[in-house]
Amino acid sequence: MAEESPGTKVAAETAGGDACPDAGQPLLRIEGVAKTFGTFRAVDGVSLDIKAGEFFALLGPSGCGKTTLLRMLAGFEAPDEGRILLGGKDIALALPHERPINMMFQNYALFPHLSVRDNIAFGLKRAGMARAEIATRVSEMVALVKLEGLEKRKPDQLSGGQRQRVALARALARRPKLLLLDEPLAALDKKLRESTQGELMELQRRLGMTFIIVTHDQEEAMTMADRIGVMKSGKLAQVAPPRELYEAPHSRWIAEFVGDINLFDGETKLRDGHRLVIGTRDAGALVVAEPREGVGSGKLAVAIRPEKVKLSRRGPVTEAGRETAINILDGVIADICYLGGTTTYKVKLDTGGMLQASVANSARLDIDAYSLNQHVVAWFTPDDCVVLQS
Repeated sequence: MAEESPGTKVAAETAGGDACPDAGQPLLRIEGVAKTFGTFRAVDGVSLDIKAGEFFALLGPSGCGKTTLLRMLAGFEAPDEGRILLGGKDIALALPHERPINMMFQNYALFPHLSVRDNIAFGLKRAGMARAEIATRVSEMVALVKLEGLEKRKPDQLSGGQRQRVALARALARRPKLLLLDEPLAALDKKLRESTQGELMELQRRLGMTFIIVTHDQEEAMTMADRIGVMKSGKLAQVAPPRELYEAPHSRWIAEFVGDINLFDGETKLRDGHRLVIGTRDAGALVVAEPREGVGSGKLAVAIRPEKVKLSRRGPVTEAGRETAINILDGVIADICYLGGTTTYKVKLDTGGMLQASVANSARLDIDAYSLNQHVVAWFTPDDCVVLQS
């Protein structure tokens, strides 16, 4: 009989237990949860369902309520209103150690006087697990996060990435139904953060466990999560998969917060079939595809992501290209930002506005690059545009 890997064992045990939802039911259901500190309403009536095995990200600026919501899930804060259901059971008033939930903190919270092995074993000892079981479980966790050979080291003898793995192993050791991660990669440098993101995603897939990560890093959330909940002023502004969140933001605020965006304020001038002509002050008349849900009257904004904007010295080459593009704008290069794989150009339009274009650097040298003050033609199609209420 083939020996099971540590990941297989953890996944099998995580799948069992009392907190498993019925088929079709979410693992975690948050119903109208609110939390107030004095006169400040940190979390304001949040409702959310999270499925078993999902990697979910809470994204938002500082002070938006994401960490407070995470602390309520962990049991470190009690909600003033609402219910938190895990596997159908209300745990809103349960103590942290009574919940099949573990939390990995931003600062890792490792015990400096304990070895790697003892840090991982700490929660198991507190839970009263037998010594032989603890030894087996710790060995599984060490192998799972690839810390073999480092078991006797203290935290100050480890790199930042290794300390992060110890904290992760300790959080996983009790085999929770839900793992909460509070800005777990914030202290790592960019290269290590990117590699650790991949390792976390692979680990989550192998275990089949439900992860909820809190982050203010948009790229991190977009890379790792199956779905993202964007929080603003204590409320969920939008919950969607990364691509939908980026390509179809529900509001101007979401469009500006997630990624770079060009925004032109205007009003509808004409409806032509499934297209709208929107008159803008800074970019003239723009032709856009009419949104599926329609738009109300009054002020609107046309949003175009920089990578949707094409640049050339003369515009679309063919007449067919011009007909497809429709939105063709003249201007001069006002600023250049070289980013390796792409270059971002800011174009001062003849109509008065500023347009940002992100161009892939397909050639090794600057053969196709543009220079400051050079005249260019920018264009994009109606389908490249998103119409938002201004």
